[in-house]
Amino acid sequence: MKILGIDIGGSALKGAPVDLATGRLLGERCRIETPKVVTPAAMAKHAAEIAQHFKWRGPIGVGFPGVIHGSHILSSANLHRKFIGCEGGKLFAQATKCPVTLTNDAAAAALAEMRFGAGRNFKGKTLLLTLGTGIGSSLCYHGLVVPCEFGHLQIKGKSAERFVSAAARKRRDLSWAKWGKELGEYIRSLEQILWPELIIIGGGVSAKSRKFFPYLKTRARVVPAKFLNEAGIVGAALSFNRHG
Repeated sequence: MKILGIDIGGSALKGAPVDLATGRLLGERCRIETPKVVTPAAMAKHAAEIAQHFKWRGPIGVGFPGVIHGSHILSSANLHRKFIGCEGGKLFAQATKCPVTLTNDAAAAALAEMRFGAGRNFKGKTLLLTLGTGIGSSLCYHGLVVPCEFGHLQIKGKSAERFVSAAARKRRDLSWAKWGKELGEYIRSLEQILWPELIIIGGGVSAKSRKFFPYLKTRARVVPAKFLNEAGIVGAALSFNRHG
């Protein structure tokens, strides 16, 4: 079965058709930059552009960086505030004229990594973090994926993602070593509560894991996401298969 996966991020959205049997992208991904904060209507139009790029008329799975209950968006920390309270599934379905399932973007990435990627065949407790504009998070255990919001734990009275996301590293002009040490402190605080056996780091920065992994100093084994920055696309497609 083939499903179009679309991954919405804080600075771009990207998508591609996915083979659900293998997790393989069935074409070069289409990426649309969103350097400025765009409205829900504009974002839905961009999603429709991705569908049109692939001449897509079938089911679509969309990963969104926020709390999702059903197809209802409850939070939007790094996107337009008008997404809060929006019926996201209906919004994207109307724009693309296709059936749509909406899921949390980090949960989507976790689905991909546990099914086909770095967590494949691992049944213990896994913490997945996606580092980008913000910090996405999910817990996985015996095939169950639970979306979380650990990126909003407080550091100095602000969300942790304001200090240790990939975007924060650039904004604060931190070296890989300095950022890796601060990220490690944040992850160790999560370890004290969650006690994961495996930690998977995703997002585009995972391609540069060798530059900061040595500074993390975690108790659990830490590995980069196998799908790197494509996990959200693959997982969004998988989420439709589960919920569509």
